[in-house]
Amino acid sequence: MKNLIPQFLILGTLSLLGMGCSTTAQLSPPTSASLSNFSRSTPLKEKESLRWSHLDPIQDTVPGMSVDRAYAEVVKKRKGSPVVVAIIDSGIDLAHEDLQDLLWKNPGEIAGDGLDNDQNGYIDDVHGYNFLGESYHEQMEFVRIVAKKLGDANLQKKANNYLEPQVSEAKMAVQQYEQIEQLVSMAHQNIQKKLGKESYTLEDLEKYESQNEEEEQVIGLLAQVMTMGQDIPTALAELQEGIAYYQSQLEYNLNLEFDGRMPVGDNPYDLKDLGYGNGNPGNQLEEESHGTHVAGILAANRINKKGVKGVAENVKLMSLRAVPDGDEYDKDVALAIRYAVDQGAKVINASFGKKFSPNASWVQEALRYAAAKDVLFVHAAGNDGVDLDLPENPNFPNDIYSLTETTSENNYLSVGALTPYYGPDMIASFSNYGKNRVDIFAPGDEIYSTLPNSNYGVEGGTSMAAPAVAGMAALIRSLYPQLSAVQVKHIILDSGLSVPMKVRVGEQEFSLAELCVSGKIANLYTALLLAEQVAGGK
Repeated sequence: MKNLIPQFLILGTLSLLGMGCSTTAQLSPPTSASLSNFSRSTPLKEKESLRWSHLDPIQDTVPGMSVDRAYAEVVKKRKGSPVVVAIIDSGIDLAHEDLQDLLWKNPGEIAGDGLDNDQNGYIDDVHGYNFLGESYHEQMEFVRIVAKKLGDANLQKKANNYLEPQVSEAKMAVQQYEQIEQLVSMAHQNIQKKLGKESYTLEDLEKYESQNEEEEQVIGLLAQVMTMGQDIPTALAELQEGIAYYQSQLEYNLNLEFDGRMPVGDNPYDLKDLGYGNGNPGNQLEEESHGTHVAGILAANRINKKGVKGVAENVKLMSLRAVPDGDEYDKDVALAIRYAVDQGAKVINASFGKKFSPNASWVQEALRYAAAKDVLFVHAAGNDGVDLDLPENPNFPNDIYSLTETTSENNYLSVGALTPYYGPDMIASFSNYGKNRVDIFAPGDEIYSTLPNSNYGVEGGTSMAAPAVAGMAALIRSLYPQLSAVQVKHIILDSGLSVPMKVRVGEQEFSLAELCVSGKIANLYTALLLAEQVAGGK
């Protein structure tokens, strides 16, 4: 059935090319129902897997965004206008070989002189701003609510009810991981001695004749691990990473006594307490890699023949460090949004989120400010695998305030994550969803991009899906600067590709229309075709 998917997507493209468009028009979904059971039958080759998000569904049968096709057939040698994109995240490696030539530079600031040259309230903000100062670890917001008794009694009760099972889970996880790690490590050392060699295979274990029941159990344990596709050293390393992760949660993120804000020196619950932070928005530690990975997805240098290629060209990256190892503060996010808007950003990428937001109104007012200044805000839907339409599953920041307004006034775009597997399993198991709360899905699992110290690697999450769509928005705004943020949002949603099959979420199957507003997956090629029509007044 492989030859059917090109027919399906070609039909969708033809319907796009033949229709008259407005910014609120919805594209007609493909009519072929015969593809409902189609899925890719062959695995991606290694080179394909490293760039699957840029591949084309028609040519490659993966839910990629047709980035390569868009540049080859639509962008070609067109020259767009530079577009400033703000990345509110954990900081960007400003010296990365694939990012350093793309950094936004504040024309009114002199680097390193310790003065606020442009009088915008921020000292030495040459490439953006660092709202976290020297801090790194931070509590989760529900921990801060309990520790500082924020909000009313009802909010404190909800936060405490969420905190207690999280602490119990982390403690249990550390204990279980340590026990398993100890068992596997001892078994590994014993069998190395028995076999007389450091490395061994599953076949070696199967051939080995156990001398007693205990030895048989050892062999069985190791064979079980190796049957799952891992060698023992790798499995031990992952167990140790798991132990470190949960220990860090207990020491910092879930610790009522920890104060991660102390190095910053401000009151994070006073929006008027300004002048904190510094002008270095780079990542502070190598493991603080999130913002660098996001930046590469969005706009890694497309012409230097190094590493990876971003979705967008002609981008100037503004780094705003506001997301710690823990939950971000509403104050930092609100001020970062306003900074981005005031310094000329036309797109803001926000690959972060949390379940509690005691000062959500600060962020929502900043989003309104961005809307008034024609700035598009692209947000990751979150990684809890839940339905955001349900009131018990909040994800902040959000645009709930906009429900009383018309859609055309909304500059907020929420993105869920896709896997590389076209078929029933294309929705990432971790991705949040919601017919009313998530706008569209884009590649977000197994994404290869930039990492600190000019390295590269694979990460996954809706955090990776958001910059893919933010890159689409940036490229559209570069090539068609006359289009507004709201128009760009609707172009991205309307031009997405419909998927006629059911997709799995947990134990159930849904149509994509039941999981997001558009009922579609993002596609740069069709988005640019639609943008050209809208810009031309068709």
